Amino acid sequence: MTAPSDVGDVASPSHGPLRPIELATGAVLGGVTIGLVTLGSVVPAAAGLNLIAAVPLGLLAHRYRLRATVAATAAAMLVTFVAAGLLPAGALLAAATIGGIIGTVKRRGGGLPTVLGLSIAAGVVWGAIPIGLLLVFGETRRLLFDNVRNTANGVAKILERQPQLESIGRAVIHIADLALRWWWLYIGGGAFVGVIVTALLSWYFLGSVLDRLTWLPGRDRLDAPRDDRPIEPLPVTLRQVGFRYPGARAEALRDIDLTVRVGEFVAIVGHNGSGKSTLTRVLAGLPPTGGTVERPGSAGLGLLGGTALVLQRPESQTLGVLVADDVVWGLPPELAAQVDVGALLREVGLGELGRAETATLSGGQQQRLAVAAALARRPALLIADEATSMIDPDGRRELVALLADLPRRHPMAVVLVTHHEADAAAADRVVHLAEGRAVDRLPSWPRPVRDPRRRPMGDAVLELREVRHTYNRRTPWAAPALHGVDLTVRRGEALLIVGGNGSGKSTLAWIMAGLIVPTAGRCELRDSAAARPVHRRIGGVALAFQHSRLQLQRETVGEEIQDWGEHGTGSGAVGRALDAVGLDRSFASRSIEELSGGQAKRVVLAAIVASRPQVVVLDEPLAGLDPQGRAEMVELLARLRDSGLTLIIISHDVDDLAGVCDRTVHLRSGRLVDPLAAAAAPLAHDPIRYATGDSR
Repeated sequence: MTAPSDVGDVASPSHGPLRPIELATGAVLGGVTIGLVTLGSVVPAAAGLNLIAAVPLGLLAHRYRLRATVAATAAAMLVTFVAAGLLPAGALLAAATIGGIIGTVKRRGGGLPTVLGLSIAAGVVWGAIPIGLLLVFGETRRLLFDNVRNTANGVAKILERQPQLESIGRAVIHIADLALRWWWLYIGGGAFVGVIVTALLSWYFLGSVLDRLTWLPGRDRLDAPRDDRPIEPLPVTLRQVGFRYPGARAEALRDIDLTVRVGEFVAIVGHNGSGKSTLTRVLAGLPPTGGTVERPGSAGLGLLGGTALVLQRPESQTLGVLVADDVVWGLPPELAAQVDVGALLREVGLGELGRAETATLSGGQQQRLAVAAALARRPALLIADEATSMIDPDGRRELVALLADLPRRHPMAVVLVTHHEADAAAADRVVHLAEGRAVDRLPSWPRPVRDPRRRPMGDAVLELREVRHTYNRRTPWAAPALHGVDLTVRRGEALLIVGGNGSGKSTLAWIMAGLIVPTAGRCELRDSAAARPVHRRIGGVALAFQHSRLQLQRETVGEEIQDWGEHGTGSGAVGRALDAVGLDRSFASRSIEELSGGQAKRVVLAAIVASRPQVVVLDEPLAGLDPQGRAEMVELLARLRDSGLTLIIISHDVDDLAGVCDRTVHLRSGRLVDPLAAAAAPLAHDPIRYATGDSR
């Protein structure tokens, strides 16, 4: 039985082995440090990177326990030594020392006296290391000293050629002899003083950087107290379960009663913010703040025979380079050897792709791969949290059918979390959530309606001619993505480009935004002067990512919009941008971390409005949104279209978006299915008539 707990204590453990969030963060920040130190040591022009190498490990020490910094430093030093040699490895250790001191003191609330004390201790150690090494390796010491003497004598002989410089030459020899006689004092004292001075300066400079990064999220919402019971997650019963996040005003879950047994396929359906993801975390082992959770053993999240999670973004779960490698990634060698990878891939419909690169898989295929990787751990409970929200309708139906069939073939239960009612049709039981409570049914939201154009279109603004693109061109891993795309977009037009996962939609979006240069053909943006390649017109075309959170880099909404609008964007311009996307002006002071998925998409659009581009490319703007959010987003896109913005929408949601778009073109396997319909926009402005791309 799991009783209510203090979630804050869970997030910051003071003892025990390293938590997954510490291991993951340590790996990422350690890798960043390796890159900075290696480049700074190997590339002369990049030597300045060594000055900021302490930032990543300082951030790690600021967020997590000292053992996380020590583990990351040890691993990073080993990799740096293999990649670049002894001196860069030593430079990394020096950066870790300074970063560890500053980060730890900041985390514990200390001040300058604490930094001084720790730096003195570290200085003693750093001073003793070279002295000890030179004492132990006597031959190396004599060779080094002979080089110093020879260098000093050579400099003196050069200076003696000029009588007026002869005294300087004798001084060089004298200084060299003095340094070699008291070498232990000069070397040890230099290291000692250097560490102290660097630490004191870093307290102000590195400390201010860490203070500015405090707002970044660092809590693992799946982290739970250690449970030493045998792994046995099912059956699991929730009784009057409630959950409130630290600092939250309201509960995310209230009075939830639920039982999941072996052999069941349970669907949890709710709109964004209803508490679905919080419920999955409780099922995965996170203790509730109210009520009780009863299970015969531990949840065993990620462990053999325990609980497995398949999440919303498939690419975030893919770690292996090859499909077959990814299935057993993270398993101990002895367990990986027992996994029949081929059988698992055939079960999820990827039987012929074992040797394929994971980077070449479509979104639906990546989700199937995530299911195979989960099955490799023989879970008793598989939770798919919004796993269908980012893939096309065909892929969604296939994935749901796969998940529904798993409890019939394996001794396990599957919980599917979704906001699509259709996904729940195959479930044995459906749990509806609204505002954190279980309800009989969800409120129905109107589907997006057709919105006729209110202003005419202009001349051509974006032209693509014979655009082709191949990833890894001229290598054995070449992967063609686009084949001779011809497309003309008119000023003020709303164009919908439709295609399934893997059709080349995202590649086309990046080319039109100027982020990728096509391997053949041309993509040009027109203005009053002339047509120029899009990649040379920075800011002319703006791209809204499918995952909006990846584009939001500032602490608050207002700062984000000002950053996109550059120097001329004041509070008035921020307010007008928020008005344009239907957000209250009070959002300007809201933290980026407090935004829902739909709000994050609107903030990105507000920032784009502030940057005043000629064309806006939106990659899957409805992905991950519930029915209400989808209807609101379609209404917003209609307003932006009528304001004169040129919209190019990349999506597989034809039914919801066709009503706001003037044309629809279909992309299949990197080709436009009907090139004649794509050649030029229609002269009429009725989105109903031209929703299928008919240009007659």
